[in-house]
Amino acid sequence: MIALHDIKSPKPEDFPSELEGLRMTKQRREILSVILSKRDHPTANDVFLRAQKRMPTISLATVYNCLEALVSHGIVRQVNFERESSRYCPNLNDHCHFQDESTGQIHDVTFKKGVNLADFLELPQGTEISHLEISLKGRIGSS
Repeated sequence: MIALHDIKSPKPEDFPSELEGLRMTKQRREILSVILSKRDHPTANDVFLRAQKRMPTISLATVYNCLEALVSHGIVRQVNFERESSRYCPNLNDHCHFQDESTGQIHDVTFKKGVNLADFLELPQGTEISHLEISLKGRIGSS
């Protein structure tokens, strides 16, 4: 399995013909390359505009279909903030998302070493967490 987080400047041809059981078409490779090349949690429209630079004939519908396939196969994550457009994140490690309300920028936020999420939540006895999705909003203060 290719370690996507290790690829710094991905090109579509860097990806194998199959990832996580998903056949990687040239369109899917391009979309994944776009998401990995600028890890700013783009919307589908952002991905579409960036992908058009290398693939001028790609349609918005194709971008949506590619994103859906990449999400359903666990290659990227779909991130949602209230009623805003979905965004896409290539970071598959456990983390949260923080949206700076003054800039709209979304940041990946990791847990400090040794922190156990279950220590902060009143979960039913025997609960096993299988999926984590925490989104935070606020403002980044000036130091």
